Amino acid sequence: MSAKIQISEELKADIPAGRWGKVLAATPVVMTVIATLLAGLSSGEMTRAQYDRALAAQQQSKAGDQWNYFQAKRLRAALQRNTLDLLHGTTGVRPLDDRALATRLAGTPVQAVLESAGGRQALDCLARDALPPAGSGAVTNPAIVAALAAVDDGHPDAEFVRILAPVKPADLSTALREANARVHAFDTTLKPVNQALDTLERELTRPPARAAAAGPDTADPVARDFISARLTFAARRYDAESRQNQVIAQLYELQVRQSNASAERHHERSQRFFYGMLAAQMAVIISTFSMAARKKNFLWALAATAGTAAVAFALYVYLCV
Repeated sequence: MSAKIQISEELKADIPAGRWGKVLAATPVVMTVIATLLAGLSSGEMTRAQYDRALAAQQQSKAGDQWNYFQAKRLRAALQRNTLDLLHGTTGVRPLDDRALATRLAGTPVQAVLESAGGRQALDCLARDALPPAGSGAVTNPAIVAALAAVDDGHPDAEFVRILAPVKPADLSTALREANARVHAFDTTLKPVNQALDTLERELTRPPARAAAAGPDTADPVARDFISARLTFAARRYDAESRQNQVIAQLYELQVRQSNASAERHHERSQRFFYGMLAAQMAVIISTFSMAARKKNFLWALAATAGTAAVAFALYVYLCV
């Protein structure tokens, strides 16, 4: 047999009569829960905004590294061309002759290098004045292409955010992985070529004694032709690598813009949740004042006074500090 709960007449007298009275009695509790929820949401949005700002700073650092690589490789390409112009202006340089090169290196320790796969590929690159295929470095996602064009055109921030909105973070991350994979593939393709060219150049820069005694202009025409061809190849290589770094830097710049836009959005949401929390707290105070005025309850009035002081202090911090 269950015990029956009895409510004293004194407690019943404190409970407002009617449905509206019950709603009024529950209002401070409900508003307190809502205010606490809004405060948590505001704090969470502010945390997200701070995280996005920190992420944007990291992405900006990565973009800066790629721009530094871009500038360094463009400078190296310019140095190669300047050296090539100086070589052409001071000596007679001809297109590289594969047969003359093979004859020049016959019987030397590097003859095997010349006949290896890397050596044949290196000579093919020098003869055709071209680079090995490394895949297209262009971005194909239409939304990312439009965003990159907006960066180049210098659109205002508000308009750029609208153009950047269709770009998904996952698509941007995929484009970055593909761009980095192309850089890695290009480096892997060029590694045996560069090793073969280094070996051949070391051998060719040690001319026979009789040719060296005749002077630099007639020391070794094959070596001069080889160096000229390699300078041209190196300039093309650095140009290609700089363009790859440029694409990666631009993609990182889009990530920076995207993270900053997300931070602004979360910051605005945090402010709005904060205003909602203040409104809920105001509702708690007003309802508490109403109940205190009706019941003449000292504790209710004291709580209402504390709530009013807390809101006043929050407004002072928000407006003045």
